Amino acid sequence: MSTLPTARDRLERKEAEFAALRDISQAIGAALDLDSTLQLITRKTAEVMAMDSCSIYLLDAGGEHLVLRATTGLAPESIGRARLRYGEGLTGTAARTGAAVFSSDAASDPRFVYVPGTREYAFRSLLAVPLRTAGRVLGAMNVQTTAVHEYAPDEIELLTVIADLAAGAIEKATLYDSMRRQIMELSTLAEASRTITSPLYLEEMLRLIVEMATGTLGARLCSLMLLDQETGELVLTASHRAGERYHGRPSLRIGEGIVGLVAQTGRPIVVPDVLADPRFVHKEMARGEGLRALLAVPLVVRDRVIGVFNCYMDAPHHFTPEEISLFSTLANQTALAIENSSLIVRSAVVREMHHRVKNNLQTIAMLLRLQLRDGREVSGREVLTETINRVLSIAAVHEILSVEGFRLINVRELLERVTHTVGQTMARPALRVDVAIEGDDLFMPSQQATSVALAVNELAQNALEHAFADRAAGRLRILLAQTDAEWIVEVCDDGVGLPPGTDPLATDNLGLKIVQALATEDLGGRFEVAPAPGGGTRAVMTIPRTRESAPGGAA
Repeated sequence: MSTLPTARDRLERKEAEFAALRDISQAIGAALDLDSTLQLITRKTAEVMAMDSCSIYLLDAGGEHLVLRATTGLAPESIGRARLRYGEGLTGTAARTGAAVFSSDAASDPRFVYVPGTREYAFRSLLAVPLRTAGRVLGAMNVQTTAVHEYAPDEIELLTVIADLAAGAIEKATLYDSMRRQIMELSTLAEASRTITSPLYLEEMLRLIVEMATGTLGARLCSLMLLDQETGELVLTASHRAGERYHGRPSLRIGEGIVGLVAQTGRPIVVPDVLADPRFVHKEMARGEGLRALLAVPLVVRDRVIGVFNCYMDAPHHFTPEEISLFSTLANQTALAIENSSLIVRSAVVREMHHRVKNNLQTIAMLLRLQLRDGREVSGREVLTETINRVLSIAAVHEILSVEGFRLINVRELLERVTHTVGQTMARPALRVDVAIEGDDLFMPSQQATSVALAVNELAQNALEHAFADRAAGRLRILLAQTDAEWIVEVCDDGVGLPPGTDPLATDNLGLKIVQALATEDLGGRFEVAPAPGGGTRAVMTIPRTRESAPGGAA
């Protein structure tokens, strides 16, 4: 009895193949994006050919590797990670030669290359065909069985036809993905423009930009590092999806590592695999964070590098020109936003300093008018000395501001400078006065700190002028304290003290009048003068605390 297939058998098989091709064609036509198209092709092909596995490998952007993009049968976690060199293995050979390549027992074939992580060792036979369209190689697809299998000519022809259909579908899906990516990129750039021009603080704006970049590029991590001009180090300013290892890594100097080189040269650097690049200096951190590929782009303003924008992938990756262009555009927008923010801050600083200087000059003018109306006979030297001390007290506030910016003023540090200046200009050559500043650290906004500095300046001048007459030594003690509602500044000397039964604030002492005006009118507080325990004079200012001085407040 003959076992050869009859004409009816061959006809039925052809009809089944045509039905399978029709199903695959319809299924391909229903898909749009590349990933779902590839997964659908592998599933349908395995079904209609009764194979245990079907896989598709596509050429990467560099044209050097075939990357597993879809599979039915191999380990799902290997998708996007498993790769063969172009021309390597049976599948790579099919892509390079443009012809079908097969083996009934692939593991014994000298051309076979096992791809780590795919669990491919469970399969025996393999048939691979190229994916080509318009003379251009896209990749290759293969089918496999767990048992030894001799591939018939009809099976090879069927897989070849499916590959031709798949190549067209892949081309269509790639164009669709490209169009969708361009729309996403334009949307990202538009959103970035809105973010940059919105009334956000710089830190929040940078955080949103790195978050957008991470999502758009499908990155494992994006970060932005700005250059500290004083230290020459790149400081992490914003990041998205960064873990403890990334945040805890040592800082980079200009020229150090990939990122440092970008800051030094002002040119982007693309690294397909940081673990294989000797220039990358934090490999243990990269392993711990799962970082492999890196795109680092400089932030440049007027030919000056101010930082570096970084994009990391979780697998070796060749960044496409489109990805590099998008990331560079985001970097340029970010650099301009940082510069504009800096200009706005500098403008605000200038306006604020003008306002403060004007107020302080008006304060000096007020004190001079008080002195003019005092009616005392004083020498020009005395007037100049007192005025110089007042100006230097205000200058001490601005000196601290020039270092600290618009933070709260440390009153202890301020009063150390004020009392040192007064001691140098007012004390008699034969007089030695020990000055001690004790108690809490008080932090005040600059306007209140200026009034306190002027008040303590007047009290210190008053003590040096009147408290230590005919003495060779004295002691001036300044005590700082605070409650939830008030600041307390106490100035106490061990001098001759007040005449019995006198009200010091009712006398013609100009210095005390000035302090009373500063304490009550400028600071909205209270001022008291009384004999000090053990001798001398004790002057106390009690000042309401402002909301800005509370913990976490801003001056």
